[in-house]
Amino acid sequence: MLMFIFIVTPSNASMNMQTYIVHMDRTKMTTTTSDRWYKSVIESVNELFDQEDHESEKPELVHVYKTAISGFAAKLSTKQVESLKRLDGFISATPDEMLALHTTHSPQFLGLEPGKGLWSGSNLESDVIIGVVDSGIWPEHVSFNDIGTSPVPSKWKGECEEGTKFSKSNCNKKLIGARAFFEGYEAAVGKINETEDYRSARDAEGHGTHTASTAAGNLAHASIFGLAKGLAGGVRYTSRIAVYKACWSQGCASSDILAAIDQAIADGVDVLSLSLGGSAKPYHSDLIAIGAFQAIKNGISVSCSAGNSGPSSSTVSNTAPWIMTVGASYLDRSFEAIVELGDRQIFEGSSLYIGKVLKQLPLFYGDLRAAFCIDGSLKKNLVKGKIVICQRGITSRAEKGEVVKSAGGAGMLLINSVNEGEELFADAHVLPASTLGAIAGKAIKAYLNSTNKPTASITFKGTVYGKPAPLMAAFSSRGPNRVGLDLLKPDVTAPGMNILAAWPPSTSPTQLKSDKRTVLFNIASGTSMSCPHVSGLAALLKSVHKDWSPAAIKSALMTTAYVHDNSNQHILDVAFSTPTNATPFSYGSGHVDPQKASDPGLIYDITPQDYQNYLCTLNYSASDMALFAGDGFKCPKASSTMEPGDLNYPTFAVNFKKNSKSNIVTLKRTVTHVGIPNVTYTVQMTEPDRVSVMVEPQVLRFKKPGEKLSYKVTFMQKEGFMVQGGSFGVLEWVYLNMYHVRSSIAVTWI
Repeated sequence: MLMFIFIVTPSNASMNMQTYIVHMDRTKMTTTTSDRWYKSVIESVNELFDQEDHESEKPELVHVYKTAISGFAAKLSTKQVESLKRLDGFISATPDEMLALHTTHSPQFLGLEPGKGLWSGSNLESDVIIGVVDSGIWPEHVSFNDIGTSPVPSKWKGECEEGTKFSKSNCNKKLIGARAFFEGYEAAVGKINETEDYRSARDAEGHGTHTASTAAGNLAHASIFGLAKGLAGGVRYTSRIAVYKACWSQGCASSDILAAIDQAIADGVDVLSLSLGGSAKPYHSDLIAIGAFQAIKNGISVSCSAGNSGPSSSTVSNTAPWIMTVGASYLDRSFEAIVELGDRQIFEGSSLYIGKVLKQLPLFYGDLRAAFCIDGSLKKNLVKGKIVICQRGITSRAEKGEVVKSAGGAGMLLINSVNEGEELFADAHVLPASTLGAIAGKAIKAYLNSTNKPTASITFKGTVYGKPAPLMAAFSSRGPNRVGLDLLKPDVTAPGMNILAAWPPSTSPTQLKSDKRTVLFNIASGTSMSCPHVSGLAALLKSVHKDWSPAAIKSALMTTAYVHDNSNQHILDVAFSTPTNATPFSYGSGHVDPQKASDPGLIYDITPQDYQNYLCTLNYSASDMALFAGDGFKCPKASSTMEPGDLNYPTFAVNFKKNSKSNIVTLKRTVTHVGIPNVTYTVQMTEPDRVSVMVEPQVLRFKKPGEKLSYKVTFMQKEGFMVQGGSFGVLEWVYLNMYHVRSSIAVTWI
């Protein structure tokens, strides 16, 4: 049975009536058709109404659901709902909600509203082209049609390349370019198997379709199995899309990625989005960093995912300073699946499975391979009809459910280890299942040891809004930045957990071959999902500030980011089983705030020459420098007195020596005024633990936009021991309550 949302229609005659979504057990059907059965149910309630409830109107059937769920919608009073509960076959009655049309759900969470601010008509009309380097696209999807779209801009030089099941006609005024890059891939793994993938820009994985629509997909009615229902659309949903397929079934060759970036620059994209990457490496060995540098030299903003190797430290990738490196965090939406143990302990889990309550059934938890529910590890005589407990790891989450189902299991509890903390992925499992955090996992194991007949039930609650958010996702890769300790990475965080976006109908929601279900929209998680959100935001800011550099756009998003959730508490990190504040090593500057970023007050601008001078401070060889600056480039003499930390970055990464008693670091910054004339900013400091901070000057007075002023910050270690794991603070330039230009500070002892 599937959850859904529909519009409340309150009675004019009585405020006592409300529309409810009623779930019924189809196996209890007493008539030949569901329509007749539901009508008979309403008639039964009518009879009870005549006998007991004379204050309310008669119940009214609003709609019968035949596919989304087994049930109906009806206008009922609270007394009539109580009467309904007495009938055989009743499962639940959920009050309907009045919801405004919105995206599902991240742009709304980001504060974007139709017709206002960054989503105003004039801003959305300007042509911005987002290039997506990924696994391709499903061009026929409703998210990419060009109805009502203006002609392709004359500046566009790209093409629609033909290939397997992809022709020039698959491109249109929305999807204006599509290319495939596979030479490097085929050189490494052999020719592409065209029974499993398309040797063209068509997407066989789903990843590229999902990311492209997140950045720039059209507004479209969307849901998955009726969950997360609403109007879905990309962050900059009127942007043009150009697709560069460089990722295939076994990965993405760096050479192909670089070729894709190179071609995108030549084609004329305005923003590049890359939800991919490997382990962090020196910039001169990182082809993404090299290609991205050429892009920013051409005025193209580049966003990349931070990686999914958290919560381990120093795992962040795509760390070049000219790249916007994006971490992942939660929305205020969840998909609850409640687990109740036989001893009445209750735990909140997560699942996209929709169906009737899985009543108390025996639990099974195996040893060794069976504990991880690896293929072939479960014996049918031991698990048939039981709820199987599976430990995360080794195989995919959905694959574990497939193994349990094939062995005859009735359901699955997928439990986290301590390392995975309270992370709750919402997966489209092939059987009744719930993902549970490490706390629940520990309690369940203790319960198994306390009884000879352990049981559990699972109740699927569907879509729930209003959860504490944002929260940092445990999987999101963390700093410190091992390639350059002088740079704080990631830069920002954005929605990346349980994100609904477009999906190829040829690919099942679980990507399992045995799963024959088809969907047009799917839920996915990862920094791959957060990255295109920021790419879309860069496109929005580029529309408003056409003269801003990529660094200016990046600075605006960073210095206006926030670090508190929707209850005004510090953002928490779900990697920990006890409430623990997240740090700049996970969220960088904080969670992006689009509206504030459109008017940041001050920016930290950086030119390509500044980046080259920064590379000079890293003592790169002439051949290394040539990768970025071209042949014949020579580092300026002034760079010999520069420190890497002097790059005009919007955050501060300070490194103290472990054994020194007189750690002092002074860094310089220059801010450009982009706000209203005649303003005076004053500095406000939240000092890192065991560190004193001095800022000179403490006041910055600007007369007109475009004016630049510089300041110095001196960090001094106080007496005492160093802080394990880093010490964190904030430097903020404030003008009244209008501008708060915020810079994260991270101090480490190396």
